[in-house]
Order: sequence, then C-alpha cells, then structure tokens
Amino acid sequence: MPASPDNPCTACGACCAYYRVSFYCGELSGGSGGRVPVELTSRVSAVIACMKGTETGNGRCIALTGELGKEGISCSIYANRPTPCREFSNWLADGTPNPDCQKMRARIGLSPLSPVKTGST
Repeated sequence: MPASPDNPCTACGACCAYYRVSFYCGELSGGSGGRVPVELTSRVSAVIACMKGTETGNGRCIALTGELGKEGISCSIYANRPTPCREFSNWLADGTPNPDCQKMRARIGLSPLSPVKTGST
C-alpha cells in the first residue's frame, strides 16, 4: 500500500485480516499471465484460488506485513495483489465511507472514516 495521507490502509489492514481473498486462478503467476505469486495462495476449486491465511475468513493474509491498526502496515505484493484487493475501496463513488471498511476498522479499534468530497457536489 503506497504511503499517503489519503490512504487510510497504511495504518489499518483490518480487511486483510478478516475477509477470504478469493479470485480467478488466471490471476496466478506461473505461465497464465497472472501476477499474484502462486506460492502465496491456496486452491479453493479448479478455477478459484485464495490468499494463504484467508482460506476460511477471519484470518490474516500471508502478504500482510506489520501490525494491524498501526502506521506502516502494508501489502508485500501490492503491485501484484489480486482483483478483490484492487477493487475494495474505503469510500463509495459518492464519497461516503464503505460500510464494510467502517465495520472492519471498528473491529480493531480504529475511528470511522469521514466522507470525502467527490467533485460532483
């Protein structure tokens, strides 16, 4: 996760230690053109993989480094992370905080995110 004052993930990581991170196996490295390191994943089915540690949910992703809720937590494969990680956003399109993100932040004792201006106001 790139460090930025606009990126609350760099002091959180809660979603990476709760959700099962599953995705299409075509995203795996090793010949298929994917970029997610295959050695960091587990097979869910013939076409679905997930990040190790998240197989049953409520488990920490193997690629997560640092302490939950502390500055400097990051993804060791950020540039090669799977689609669910790329698509999960802290804010919805209208600038309101993502309720799932808010719930995960509360689980680890972090304050809720504030809405952001989207330019369409």
